[in-house]
Amino acid sequence: MHYAPGREACPLPFSPFKACTVPRPIGWLSTVSAAGVANLAPYSQWQNLSFDPPMVMFAANPYSDGRRKHTVLNAEATGWFVWNMCTFAQKDAMNITAMEWPEGTDEFERAGLTKAPCLDAPGPRVAESPAHFECRYLSTHRLRGQSQAGWVDVVYGEVMRIHVQDEMLTPEGKLDYARIAPLARVGYHDYTVVRDTFPMPIPGASPAAAAGLEGKP
Repeated sequence: MHYAPGREACPLPFSPFKACTVPRPIGWLSTVSAAGVANLAPYSQWQNLSFDPPMVMFAANPYSDGRRKHTVLNAEATGWFVWNMCTFAQKDAMNITAMEWPEGTDEFERAGLTKAPCLDAPGPRVAESPAHFECRYLSTHRLRGQSQAGWVDVVYGEVMRIHVQDEMLTPEGKLDYARIAPLARVGYHDYTVVRDTFPMPIPGASPAAAAGLEGKP
C-alpha cells in the first residue's frame, strides 16, 4: 500500500499518517488570557527541541470553524505557557479539556482540576500533574494548509522553570515512569501508557556524550 497525500485518495478507511508517528507525548498546556481567564488544552504535536537552553514546541491546528486556538493566542498575548505532564490517572480530565469549549471557559473548572500557582508564568498549572515546565513564549511559525483546518501554528518556547513532585522520583533521582504512568497518543482515538522501560546506552559513546544523553549536568 502506498499513496501520495494531497494528490491521491488514501486507500485505507483511516489515514495512517498520525498512526505511524507514535507514541506522541501529550502537550497538556495551560495558559491565561489577557482578561485573566485560565485555559487548559491537550496537544499531541508536542516535543522538546534542545537542552542548552531547554526549548520546546507545540503545533496547533485551528478550531473546526477556522479560529486560532486559545492556547496560541494566550501565549502570544502574555508571553507564557505551561506544560503539565499528563498521566493515565488524568486521562478523563484531559479528554474533557480537549473539547471545543466557548471562549472564556475555564477548563480547570470543567475538568475538576486543581490550580497550582506558577513561580514565573502568570497562569496556573495542574496541581495533579507530576511535572511541569513554565515556558517563556519565543515565536510562532504559521504554516499554510490545503484546507481551513490544515493551517497550523507552530509555537516555540524556552523552559524557564521545571517542577517535579518529589514522590515521583526514584532513589537515584530519576523519574519513576512505572509510578507516573505517562499518557501518550497513538493513532485514531487510541492512547497508550508508559510503564515498562529498559536501558540501552549507545555503544562507544564518549563519557561526555553518554552523560549528556542520560541527562547528567
